[in-house]
Parts: sequence; structure tokens; C-alpha cells
Amino acid sequence: MEQMSQPVEPAPVESQPDAGLHHEIRAWARDLVIAAGLAAVIIVFFYQPVKVEGTSMAPSLSDQERIFINKFVYHVGVIERGDVVVFWYPLDRAKSFIKRVIGLPGDLIEVRQGRVFIGGQALSEPYVPAEYTDFSDYAPLRVPPGEYFVMGDHRASSNDSRMFGPVAASYIYGKAVFAYWPMTQFGSISSAASASEKSAAPGK
Repeated sequence: MEQMSQPVEPAPVESQPDAGLHHEIRAWARDLVIAAGLAAVIIVFFYQPVKVEGTSMAPSLSDQERIFINKFVYHVGVIERGDVVVFWYPLDRAKSFIKRVIGLPGDLIEVRQGRVFIGGQALSEPYVPAEYTDFSDYAPLRVPPGEYFVMGDHRASSNDSRMFGPVAASYIYGKAVFAYWPMTQFGSISSAASASEKSAAPGK
């Protein structure tokens, strides 16, 4: 008698772990590590956290406020009027100050009753509230080439170029760009150039 062979059913295939998901997780983890490394490099080489000491930049910056300064920006760009800059104090390089750039090289600076004039034209300064101004005078001064006239926003309590003169560009080593503490001050720091023209432990 002829026997018929029974068809052999294929053995069930066990489902393998989702290799695609694991690969995707590893890729995300790798990208996260790379991003963290790049962020660390950027912060270390391009940015520096500093603490503001004093009230000379009030109300824009407050005493003990923490900010980041960009240490690289002026290697590729120019210092502009309205920039908030950090520099070595010309009379003692062991100290750093933070002020706002008011006069550029070649500008004729004058202060009359607390009002700043550049080339005979009054400078719009929305960052200086009335209660932070003073009524002092400063005789006309031509800012030398390669130097900048800087002032604090709190004019009544700022030790600035009115006292120690213009600051050489080589002394300016950073631009204030971002405040991170306290959280109420969190955000970018405006250069105020658009408002005024187009209309470490810094401080003292």
C-alpha cells in the first residue's frame, strides 16, 4: 500500500526583540552625547558666566545678577554703540567692569546736565530712566582711534569713562548676551542699539 507523507508544518518563528527600536535608542543617545559635548565646548571657549557686582548698570542689570558673556564675538565682529561690554579696568587690570558703549572711535562726546551729545546731537537713551540719571557735565572729548567711551546705565552711581577716560579695544574682552539668574531676569540682554540709534566679577 502506498503511504502518503504528511506535509511538515514549519516551526513557529519566535519574534525577535525590536532591533530597530534599540538601534534608534542608541542613535539618540549618541546624538545626545555629541550635542552635550559641543555645548560644553561652546560654553567653555565662547561663553563665560559672570556675576554682576554693584548697581552701575541698573535697571538693565542688577547687583548679584548672573549673566553669560560672549568672549568670541569681537574677534569676528565690531563693537557697536549700545553694546553692554565687559572689560579690564584701565587703572587696574586685576578688576573687571561692565558698562554700555556710548562713544565710538572718532565720536565727539559731551554731557550737558546729564544729557549725552554725540557730534552735537542728543543721544536717545531709553535704557536710562529719569530716576537713574544725574545732572553732571562732561567737557567735549574726541574719542581716540581704537578706544570706546563707556558709561553705566545708572548714571548717578557709575564709575565710568567720565572718570577714567575711554577704554582701549584691547581691554574689552566680552559682550553681555544672556541673563540666567535670578529667573525673573532670565533672557537675552539687549544691546539697545536698535532703541537708541535706530530710532570677572564685573561691576562697580
